Amino acid sequence: MLRPDVVLRADLGPLPAGGSRELRGKAAVAGQALTYARLGLHLQPALVNGAAGGVSIRDGEPFSVGGFTVRGGKIVAIDILADPERLRRLDLTILAD
Repeated sequence: MLRPDVVLRADLGPLPAGGSRELRGKAAVAGQALTYARLGLHLQPALVNGAAGGVSIRDGEPFSVGGFTVRGGKIVAIDILADPERLRRLDLTILAD
């Protein structure tokens, strides 16, 4: 599903360990996805800027929102917003299961 040159961009907010982060390459992005999966979040499909994406839910509240750029059937970019302050201001459209 991931192109070899996939890019993951994450905005984690202004926390000391936060800020923006960028990973490049299939192995790095897949490894980060495995780490993220261990958080035990519930992923809901959502429209993100009018395109397919997802909202991760933790304790009933949005934890992060992510969008995917797909070309030729492969993911070329993933953009994640996990800044709690900015998440509170979003108007999210979560799609039914």
